[in-house]
Amino acid sequence: MIETIKKHIAEVQAFSSTNKEEIENFRIKYLGKKGLLNDFFAEFKNVPNEQKKEFGQVINTLKNAAQEKVDSLKDAIESNSESKGVYGDLSRPGEVVPLGSRHPISIVKNKIIDIFLRIGFNVSEGPEIEDDWHNFTALNLPEYHPARDMQDTFFIQTNPDVLLRTHTSSVQVRYMEDNKPPIRTISPGRVYRNEAISARSHCFFHQVEGLYVDKGVSFADLKQTLQYFTTEMFGKSKIRLRPSYFPFTEPSAEVDVYWGLETEADYRITKGTGWLEIGGCGMVDPNVLKNCGIDAEEYSGFAFGVGIDRIAMLLHQIPDIRMFSENDVRFLEQFKSVL
Repeated sequence: MIETIKKHIAEVQAFSSTNKEEIENFRIKYLGKKGLLNDFFAEFKNVPNEQKKEFGQVINTLKNAAQEKVDSLKDAIESNSESKGVYGDLSRPGEVVPLGSRHPISIVKNKIIDIFLRIGFNVSEGPEIEDDWHNFTALNLPEYHPARDMQDTFFIQTNPDVLLRTHTSSVQVRYMEDNKPPIRTISPGRVYRNEAISARSHCFFHQVEGLYVDKGVSFADLKQTLQYFTTEMFGKSKIRLRPSYFPFTEPSAEVDVYWGLETEADYRITKGTGWLEIGGCGMVDPNVLKNCGIDAEEYSGFAFGVGIDRIAMLLHQIPDIRMFSENDVRFLEQFKSVL
């Protein structure tokens, strides 16, 4: 019986096939419920005691050899099948790689950054969770100042001194604390206001604020910088500055660009005036410079801010600000070809 099993071991080792049916028949012959191995195990009780050890060893050898042979042949078939399916024809055209979509907010933000980088501004960033000093007090907005109502925001309940920033001016404060003039920086980022959500406003939106501090900086420098920006951004160089009020700048102004009245859409977005408000600006208040450790007698500066969402809505004719945050693939796929 032992010699018979050894012959089967030799047959198993010599067996080879690339046919799935033949391999399955081979498996059933040796490893099936009615296979030869079960018959050999059933004969174990009839084997003389002095041969039981050797008999058990050759049966196990046969079992392991049969299992390994089946596994190796199946693996070889699957490997060949996968190789042919994926790499069979190396001359065929490659599969099209789908292009991702850049968010319209990112498109506009990157364009604004690129415009100001060309005239020497760098980019500074700061935390969205801010403290009262950097967001309000250092910017000439002490506690109980009435202008704080214009920037009602979200406070952290466990610490009333911590809040979600209402503007990226807080980044400018941090930058002035850590850097000496001359300072020329822009601060893009997301900001938060406790406002009702509608087609024209949201509880969070995106801003880019600019700051220039040096000796002899004047309002004329501010106007020329804004005129350069509107020309590069919109292709429109005619702007006007209307007197306004911001606690951290004095004097302050609203920035309007002449959009024109060439189409029906122009009439709609400018309310028939041809002028479109795009942001605010002004000369940095001396108190803000002092709060940041800068000598207001020696240095002066200007600051400005524009809304990225508003500009994106204008440039891409997007009617509802909520579309920016709804993650609708149909909306985002429209910007695939835009860098």
